Amino acid sequence: MEFYISASTDVGTHRNVNQDSLFVRKLHTPTGKMVFAVLCDGMGGLRHGEVASASLISGFTEWMYKALPELSRERLEDWVIKKHWSDVITDQNARIRSYGQQNRCSLGTTVTALLLTEYRYFLLNIGDSRAYAIGESVIQLTEDHTLVANEVRLGNLTREQAETAPGRNVLTKCVGVQESVRPDMFFGTPVGNTTYMLCSDGFRHLITPDEMREHLRPAGEAGISGMKSQEEYLIELDKQRGETDNISVITIFTTA
Repeated sequence: MEFYISASTDVGTHRNVNQDSLFVRKLHTPTGKMVFAVLCDGMGGLRHGEVASASLISGFTEWMYKALPELSRERLEDWVIKKHWSDVITDQNARIRSYGQQNRCSLGTTVTALLLTEYRYFLLNIGDSRAYAIGESVIQLTEDHTLVANEVRLGNLTREQAETAPGRNVLTKCVGVQESVRPDMFFGTPVGNTTYMLCSDGFRHLITPDEMREHLRPAGEAGISGMKSQEEYLIELDKQRGETDNISVITIFTTA
């Protein structure tokens, strides 16, 4: 299996600062090729959201450089990645909270992190940034931590109603606000000829799943330049439709 990677971010039409942060890297390890990707959305409306998102990216990239080379000498196990990433979240949550207390400000960030190997994927999520698998259909791999998403899980709203419900962006969980935070973890077997996508909520609000599939799955088959051009096309479409938030997306295409 081969991996092709691309990423795009845009400050949007109404913000002076891009509070999104992202990172993606293809790796060669003793157990095969891997891609490590992280996307964070600093909390809009709070001061220094870009500091929170950048700090969390720094924590995960430090883990990648320092811990992953040794871990990847053998096939990775779910519980090992869960333990390591939970430690990263605990450390970064404390750091961000400390920064906020010292500077008398509130700040926080979402995070979606993906380690994609040839035999397994490992996925972490806190907040309402998302991960998708785009193949014959579009599958949302993560669950949002929002008031509206809770209502969907309780059966009080449909997914369609949730897309336009008031309060759909009110987070129930993020990094840097609560004294402690526990991430959701997801694991699975990677599928070839599929685009794995991480995105901030600004990317997905006004772009439909059908449009994601139409533009992002075949883009992978066209290579990295095709992936980048389609990301940028959808970001511009998003802005034309009135999206006011920062907009960020990472795409990873797997060959069969």
